Amino acid sequence: MILQKPTELGYIPKRIISVVPSQTELLSALGLEWETAGITKFCIHPASWFKTKKRIGGTKNLQIEAIRNLQPDLVIANKEENVREQIEQLALDHPVWVTDVNNLEDATKMIADIGILTGTGDIALSLTDQIKTAFEGLPKKRSQVKTAYLIWRNPYMTAGGDTFIHDMMQHCGFDNIFAHKTRYPETSVADLQTADCQLLLLSSEPYPFKQKHINELKSLMPNTAIILVNGEYFSWYRSRLLKAPAYFKTLINEL
Repeated sequence: MILQKPTELGYIPKRIISVVPSQTELLSALGLEWETAGITKFCIHPASWFKTKKRIGGTKNLQIEAIRNLQPDLVIANKEENVREQIEQLALDHPVWVTDVNNLEDATKMIADIGILTGTGDIALSLTDQIKTAFEGLPKKRSQVKTAYLIWRNPYMTAGGDTFIHDMMQHCGFDNIFAHKTRYPETSVADLQTADCQLLLLSSEPYPFKQKHINELKSLMPNTAIILVNGEYFSWYRSRLLKAPAYFKTLINEL
């Protein structure tokens, strides 16, 4: 079944499957190493788990039978990262908690909910308090820079106004020129030029942008500042949020 409330499970799970990388990292932060039975092939943090935990496919290509064989008493998924049909199939045999995170407030609530689900509420509450305090420490008055954030190449894809990435851009003082769009629309150099893009952020994931891509775009957009950014701090909405404000401060100071 797909759980509707974190208190609905009725017991503390002993065998958890995580099918999203950032929530795997959260389970580690909550001290659930022994309870976590399986992760995806993209769950690279923590490194020790990536080396030792049973891998059950990719986020959008789950190995349903492998998950069943692990006999989980809780599967933690995400509305955006996972395929609905696969999650519904898993829910026929296992309790599934589906997260839906679009901003910082959603993220802290999600951490608290998973704390309740897994019997680690005190640790989760401490983590959310630390995250809120860290974000409150970001500079309050910043000039809004017309900015685009690219997540993909061929075709170029960016982040719209209803995404977690957009919310992180707002916390940095970056004015997302695609805030009027939804999800992850395709774009082009011509679109960026028309929108008077002043700052172009090239993410390290899911597409691994490199210096050569900066050089390529700079030749077409000589008046735009173009930099590489660590995508984990803009899109991983779990325990990595604790480190995100410090990264954002460094990025803002460099600019």
